[in-house]
Amino acid sequence: MSQAVEEYVSGQSKTRSTTMKKIEAIIRPEKVDDVRKAIESVGYPGITITEAQGHGKQKGVVQQWRGESYRVEFLPKVKLEIVAGESDSERIVQAIIKTARTNGGAVGDGKIFVSDVKDAIRIRTGERGESAL
Repeated sequence: MSQAVEEYVSGQSKTRSTTMKKIEAIIRPEKVDDVRKAIESVGYPGITITEAQGHGKQKGVVQQWRGESYRVEFLPKVKLEIVAGESDSERIVQAIIKTARTNGGAVGDGKIFVSDVKDAIRIRTGERGESAL
């Protein structure tokens, strides 16, 4: 879906269409290097990586240590954030799915969220839209 972005240049208004997507993926920490390489291999090197903790429907895990059981409610995860043009977004999503999924898929492999981005601005140059990516 395309959204119009209002851009002000020298006091004049200029409307242009932009189609950018923000891809947020929550994945297992041990999959980060593989996913990063896969994203780079499809031609997209820009990525933000943040360490995170959380749980999904499984609400943590029960582990044993020295004969004692204890519950770990928040599991270590990694959040990847990528803003890309709409034409690149599906290729990036498929690369993440292919490399983040464990053998056969398992609970805790993660989630991917894709949302529209209205505008992007490169602070250094003031470029806007996809050219700022």
